[in-house]
Amino acid sequence: MGHQLEKVKELIVLREQARLGGGAAAIEKQHQRSKYTARERIVMLLDEGSFEEMDMFVEHRCTNFGQEKKKFLGDGVVTGCGTIDGRLVYIFAQDFTVFGGSLSETMSQKICKVMDLAMRMGAPCIGINDSGGARIQEGINSLAGYSEIFQRNILASGVIPQISGIFGPCAGGAVYSPALTDFTLMTEGTSYMFLTGPKVVKTVTGEDVSQEDLGGASVHSTKSGVTHLTAKTEEEGIAKIRTLLSYIPQNNLEEPPYKKTNDPVDRLDDALNEIIPDSANQSYDMYDVINMIVDDNNFFEIQPDYAKNIITGFAHFNGQSVGIVANQPKYLAGVLDSNSSRKGARFVRFCDAFNIPVVSLVDVPGFLPGTGQEYNGVILHGAKLLYAYGEATVPKVTVTLRKSYGGSHIVMSCKQLRGDINYAWPTAEIAVMGGMGAAEVLYAKEIKESANPQILLNEKVSEYNKLFANPYNAAKYGYIDDVIEPRNTRFRVIRALQQLRTKKQTNPAKKHGNIPL
Repeated sequence: MGHQLEKVKELIVLREQARLGGGAAAIEKQHQRSKYTARERIVMLLDEGSFEEMDMFVEHRCTNFGQEKKKFLGDGVVTGCGTIDGRLVYIFAQDFTVFGGSLSETMSQKICKVMDLAMRMGAPCIGINDSGGARIQEGINSLAGYSEIFQRNILASGVIPQISGIFGPCAGGAVYSPALTDFTLMTEGTSYMFLTGPKVVKTVTGEDVSQEDLGGASVHSTKSGVTHLTAKTEEEGIAKIRTLLSYIPQNNLEEPPYKKTNDPVDRLDDALNEIIPDSANQSYDMYDVINMIVDDNNFFEIQPDYAKNIITGFAHFNGQSVGIVANQPKYLAGVLDSNSSRKGARFVRFCDAFNIPVVSLVDVPGFLPGTGQEYNGVILHGAKLLYAYGEATVPKVTVTLRKSYGGSHIVMSCKQLRGDINYAWPTAEIAVMGGMGAAEVLYAKEIKESANPQILLNEKVSEYNKLFANPYNAAKYGYIDDVIEPRNTRFRVIRALQQLRTKKQTNPAKKHGNIPL
């Protein structure tokens, strides 16, 4: 028996060694940077005691540049599975204490193994990135390793949810895995993402820029839209990933999880009957509307600081998970532009891929005019949103609160883009354009020849508004299913979603469409 005990002791020693990653000094250094280790992050993220680690004893096989003398068990990434709120997830967390978390061929094989398992089991895959990039000593093998990961990201897209947490550096080719996943979260101050670092930028363009200004969380959450969520601390970031998963199903063949609520279905909010200002040029806050109609005032926003003229995020209606897309009149008057169109389109496509109904709250005066937008391809970006709504087969409920003009009316989940239930508030103005623009076009000649052009113009504007700046014209044609009392919005949306539970709709058979990217 003594021999067997020795073997067991050896296993225990090796496990302890593997759990130390790059060693105590490297762990201390990681903590000094206000960062947790890969294993600490996994413990925080998963349900207590649920982590099942894989490939703890894997070592790299590189013999270049004396690498064979430097080996660590696990080789720079911790992989395995566990549960979040009792639901299975697969995870890999890069270990910065081992070779700066740089990617080797064997490390890629470990990551690919959990990605393959996630696909086989139909469970979400979470990647925590904290890495100096490719392991240069391994040359092309490291690049091949990245490519293997990316190929799996692509095939898993729309099949299982993929979430990336950026908890440190993520540069060069490494940025493409997060870019291919559904949601990316960055920590403020300790994470950055860029294809080429400050030194290369300086050499090539002469530009002096810090890591933070080139690819920090603030840049990617406000300017580029690369990241969907940010967090001040790693604890907050991990809590956000857990919350995000609570709204989405395990895979594309399942429904999202139901969340019990005591919020009454028929709760009325009288404030909604007065929220729209008397003047068409005055704004109000769309967040107030969202919070009043969803379960328990609970709204989990995606990309809150990017393209603020459109709001995207998750909520529950009577326990059912939904994606909300809403114009924000408080920001740029709620107009659509290139960035807000892309933001909305990506969110709608995620919801459609994972069986999450989409509720659209519309108050949009049009697209942002100007050379800046046209040169930036606003036509193509607007078409993305249009495409996303038109392609989506999940239940779609649209509520028009105020303005809904021209092309922007069409792209915000109108009836002809297969909106299932389209409601309007009595304040809705559904028309080709606003009264002023319409009167100037329709009565240009009369106004020009009039003795009092301003008075005539005002008359014609109010005449046009009376005829068209209301929901009843659209309702006459059945383009609006019902005009509803604003305070009743929650009840009517829930009723619509209940009705649509058994919706079945398919798109024509094809390899895939060609979305205007």
